[in-house]
Amino acid sequence: MAELPVSEMPRDPALCSGRFTISTLLGGDEPPPPAAYDSSHPSHLTHGSTFYMRTFGYNTIDVVPAYEHYANSTLPGEPRKVRPTLADLHSFLKQEGSHLHALAFDSRPSHEMTDGLVEDEAGTNSENPEEPVRFGWVKGVMIRCMLNIWGVILYLRLPWITAQAGIVLTWIIILLSVMVTSITGLSISAISTNGKVKSGGTYFLISRSLGPELGGSIGLIFAFANAVGVAMHTVGFAETVQDLLQEYGSPIVDPTNDIRIIGVVTVTVLLAISLAGMEWESKAQVLFFLVIMVSFANYLVGTLIPPSEDKASKGFFSYRADIFAQNLVPDWRGVDGSFFGMFSIFFPSATGILAGANISGDLKDPAVAIPKGTLMAIFWTTISYLAISATIGSCVVRDASGILNDTVTPGSGACEGLACGYGWNFTECSQQHSCRYGLINHYQTMSMVSGFAPLITAGIFGATLSSALACLVSAAKVFQCLCIDQLYPLIGFFGKGYGKNNEPVRGYLLAYAIAVAFIIIAELNTIAPIISNFFLCSYALINFSCFHASITNSPGWRPSFRYYSKWAALFGAIISVVIMFLLTWWAALIAIGVVLFLLLYVIYKKPEVNWGSSVQAGSYNLALSYSVGLNEVEDHIKNYRPQCLVLTGPPNFRPALVDFVGTFTRNLSLMVCGHVLIGPRKQRMPELRLIANGHTKWLNKRKIKAFYSDVIAEDLRSGVQILMQAAGLGRMKPNILVVGFKKNWQSAHPATVEDYIGILHDAFDFNYSVCVMRMREGLNVSKVMQAHINPVFDPAEDGKEARASGARLSVSGTVEPEGLVQEEQASTIFQSEQGKKTIDIYWLFDDGGLTLLIPYLLGRKKRWNKCRTRVFVGGQINRLDQERKAIISLLSKFRLGFHEVHILPDINQKPQAEHTKRFEDMIAPFRLNDGFKDEATVTEMRRDCPWKISDEEINKNRVKSLRQVRLNEILLDYSQDAALVIMEFIQLEKGHGGHHCHFPELIPQGRKGNQQKHQEEGYGRPLLREPERLAELLKDGEGAASEPFSGPGPTLTPDKAKAPSGNACLSRAAWKTISWQTGAPSSDLRESLIQEQRMLCLWELKNKKFTVLETKF
Repeated sequence: MAELPVSEMPRDPALCSGRFTISTLLGGDEPPPPAAYDSSHPSHLTHGSTFYMRTFGYNTIDVVPAYEHYANSTLPGEPRKVRPTLADLHSFLKQEGSHLHALAFDSRPSHEMTDGLVEDEAGTNSENPEEPVRFGWVKGVMIRCMLNIWGVILYLRLPWITAQAGIVLTWIIILLSVMVTSITGLSISAISTNGKVKSGGTYFLISRSLGPELGGSIGLIFAFANAVGVAMHTVGFAETVQDLLQEYGSPIVDPTNDIRIIGVVTVTVLLAISLAGMEWESKAQVLFFLVIMVSFANYLVGTLIPPSEDKASKGFFSYRADIFAQNLVPDWRGVDGSFFGMFSIFFPSATGILAGANISGDLKDPAVAIPKGTLMAIFWTTISYLAISATIGSCVVRDASGILNDTVTPGSGACEGLACGYGWNFTECSQQHSCRYGLINHYQTMSMVSGFAPLITAGIFGATLSSALACLVSAAKVFQCLCIDQLYPLIGFFGKGYGKNNEPVRGYLLAYAIAVAFIIIAELNTIAPIISNFFLCSYALINFSCFHASITNSPGWRPSFRYYSKWAALFGAIISVVIMFLLTWWAALIAIGVVLFLLLYVIYKKPEVNWGSSVQAGSYNLALSYSVGLNEVEDHIKNYRPQCLVLTGPPNFRPALVDFVGTFTRNLSLMVCGHVLIGPRKQRMPELRLIANGHTKWLNKRKIKAFYSDVIAEDLRSGVQILMQAAGLGRMKPNILVVGFKKNWQSAHPATVEDYIGILHDAFDFNYSVCVMRMREGLNVSKVMQAHINPVFDPAEDGKEARASGARLSVSGTVEPEGLVQEEQASTIFQSEQGKKTIDIYWLFDDGGLTLLIPYLLGRKKRWNKCRTRVFVGGQINRLDQERKAIISLLSKFRLGFHEVHILPDINQKPQAEHTKRFEDMIAPFRLNDGFKDEATVTEMRRDCPWKISDEEINKNRVKSLRQVRLNEILLDYSQDAALVIMEFIQLEKGHGGHHCHFPELIPQGRKGNQQKHQEEGYGRPLLREPERLAELLKDGEGAASEPFSGPGPTLTPDKAKAPSGNACLSRAAWKTISWQTGAPSSDLRESLIQEQRMLCLWELKNKKFTVLETKF
């Protein structure tokens, strides 16, 4: 839509004020509130301005695209600018006519850093008026990387390698080394351009790509390697100074202690430069760079100057074609005289490409600076290595005596070698291998060839000191990022930053202490191999990060740097590992061992960080691929797994049920915790969004490998039907419904009992097996949680009911502390070992074997493996031995390891009269007693109370009921002290209305003298049933899922006059109507969120006390 011209804009002040509100739309006179959203950089641009109308031409809370909506940080003094959420847009016009709610700024975890910007949480420098120093790609990356790549090997070992390997193989060695670093540079470039790069350098790149496990381990050893690298380069500098002191006869103490003294003084000066700030450190690096460039120019000029007699005696004859030709081919000498020997010596000189990336937080634009600066540094240093190898191989012969008298007349027959043609005879020392000079014998050849030797010495000083300084800064910066992320304990102290650049002063001091400790060793060859391998570990993981991110095909992998290849990255990762073992195999093993140890530690600790790593993307790809692949394979009985849909409600309300099912499904099969939120969708939707993550975290914290799934429905049964149809994915769908036993079946409204039995029927209809779990203590521990969480919610005194909003509040008596303790113990009973008790299986009917399979799976777990399994079957007294042998033979074919079989010959006996009488007394309140009423009364009661049990139904099911009563007695005789009893579920008949008959049959009531003891000591009574020869297990649990107003603590019930009592009853529709009317929050209620337990409570202030009206989870 075209933008309206200014003259056509509405003149209403409310609309022209630059603020748009609901009240202006509805014609209200209320002044406009502050704008909730503002995406433009200029603060005066508002929703009423033409800036926002350029897209739609009318006022809207939708905002135009802006960078601030995607940023994780803000500039000092500016509020976070956010887009309106989908909920805001969806509920823009509210019935109440209220204003849009104010948006809370998104908070970020402490591990997200802002690199000089104001941090959102607990970050340092929350108010920082000074502008931090930022570097471009030349000064910040290219120069820094070039200085770190150049080192003493360039000056002291490259001429010697050229003499050993020849110019051709030396170039191959250089190019192979550069190939590895170039591939790594391309990988760094790709990763650094895939989103914003923050402080932390290499650690940040790897951790945000591969996750905290590998990132954390590499970050720690990379920081340590850089700290030790400070010592290595400082010792190299100290050795050069010590050689000069020895040459001029001015030692300080002795050679070893001279290195230590010079090294400690040098590293202290470098520390002072670092503490002065990145600006001074950068200036020092530029100075070192200029010194090295002057030394290069000095060397190149020296190769053009005609040689003096002194230089000629040492083998320098300026550029000669025959010298170049002779030095093209190798001449291996000594222990290291081989291609890989020379490669291992040269390769460390090609490292150092991460120096620029390690200060990523101090770069103006890391996405531009890191790729450009790193690749340019690799290019120019490669040119310098190739040039020096070619030029020095064209000017200097391999062997020279350095004796001025070794001259000879050209053409003399007694002289051999190229030097003879230039008037010098080095034949004797060459044949005896006693020459002190020449390209293969003298490490200071570059200094000898140069125009002014002290400038080469200055270049060596500049290369070593610049590398030491870069390592000192890199170690502190990387370690600071690792400390802020807090992946490892006891290191958070070093994460604090100071100054405008958030300098890691504490990290500098720690790196200084480590460097001094290694400088005291004063032996360069001892520490160099491990350092090189740690750096190569980083290269391998950077390349693997790029490869892994590419192959996962994640939509989030969109690097703006396109000149990389995933296969080249994989090759770079492999070749880096190979080079580690070529350099020093034992050091490679140490480095890999340290990485694995730190990786396993982070895996064990499982830090709560989410960086969107490629490992997560890879996990998704694997899960998707395998899930789709399962659909291509037909089911087979050998691959059967008990996949459970557990009606837990909020999982933390029934922890024992969750623990039990989680025990035998762990690392074996699927477990889904189902939760039905009952009520109108619009009313329960905010709660649905609120609680899902909390329940998932609770499951993870309890180490339960399960999924949480919640739905909103008008009633419990409909919600469970939705869950049974929608839960799972492809072949990974639940095949078992696990519910808790409805403990309050006698006091609950008959409609809820009908729903409960209906859920079991629905499960059979959907081809589910069914497990019902019962514990005498009950499974729902919500009232225990209530007692601990909300001690101010006092129940009404003396059991009186408090009235509020026209509804009665039914409050139970105060829970005794002993009861709370028992329920708390019951909630954790399956988290402890069950000891040497028994698992009793009542295999009374052939159900296909699941009744046997579940105990077998439990017996494989540590908590249950000490329990003895007993199998009980029915039989005849005159065939005990034959039937026992037959069952044992059958069990041996199942390979379950169950050998203890008991035959029950008296199972068909009649139960004792007192137990039969107790059963009849329990169901008496629910009988229709139609034999004593007239037909009209019976018809009316059948219409209003369909759940009533008729006399016909009692007589029809009498035999079955008496059998269950008898089974009850058998359980008390044989299994009263069992840890777990598993038996088959009673047969439920469709259309049978006497649902209350089933519950007494399921409850082991016990003899009067033993009843209380039985309730206290019983562990679980699972009852199993399966439709199509699929066996099923039961976990201890109480009610299945959340019922209307059945949360923790007091429950809201209708008025006594309306509630069913005795034989009085209400229809299902009438009961639901009353429930919803009384449950609707009234105007004098206020809503509050108790975040510690994530419980949404409605309460009112009455008599200066908070009284619970309704609690929902």
